[in-house]
Amino acid sequence: MQITFRCDPALIDVLPRPIPARQALPEWLRAMPTKAFSELHGRDIRTVKQCPPFVDAMSHGFMILLPCDVRVDHGRFAWDWAQPPLTVEHHPRAPLSFHVPEQLRGAPFHDGRSAALKFNSFWTIELEPGWSLLVTHPVNRDDLPFRLLTGLVDADRFTDAGINFPAIWARPDYCGVLQKGTPIAQCFVVPRDRLELVCEPLSTERARRYTRLVAEVMDTPGVYRRLFRVKRGGSGRE
Repeated sequence: MQITFRCDPALIDVLPRPIPARQALPEWLRAMPTKAFSELHGRDIRTVKQCPPFVDAMSHGFMILLPCDVRVDHGRFAWDWAQPPLTVEHHPRAPLSFHVPEQLRGAPFHDGRSAALKFNSFWTIELEPGWSLLVTHPVNRDDLPFRLLTGLVDADRFTDAGINFPAIWARPDYCGVLQKGTPIAQCFVVPRDRLELVCEPLSTERARRYTRLVAEVMDTPGVYRRLFRVKRGGSGRE
């Protein structure tokens, strides 16, 4: 799967480039213990750091990164970002813009008063034919003070303009700096094939396999990792 990113020629050496999500794993995940004592169990148990699906979800796809530092003070946003003269008309120059509150009226995640953020896009994204782009909040990243709204874009066809990323600001008391390079959107490439959903009871043989596998998972750490997990690939080729 080749994914092609394009930007204004004047920004090609200025913007942080999209990166594989595995390169943006947060420090808190690296610092987590692999085991922690459980009062309920009376012994050490494995943490989610040893859960491959948890980590693989965080490391799958690619990240779009914040292009410059953004200062935040109780819902006020500011930045100093010196850019060269741009060559493309109608191209954004600010890292952020906003959606008025009315655009989210009736949504359960909106308070009815606050504007929504919009992280402006400085890259166009082109996928191979037949594929769409699922854009969502960086997975398991509740440490970030915003919550990106999830969207699906047919980015094999919508390739000549950037995809902007609306978000809800989740921490009105936040004071600090969102640093350049902060992951703002995690993107997954998904096929547009029609789904066929089939539901059926377990056969006798599958019931035996179910019982055997559950027993192995319960008794032996690392069964999924050793026998079923597919090693993730990917490249950061330009």
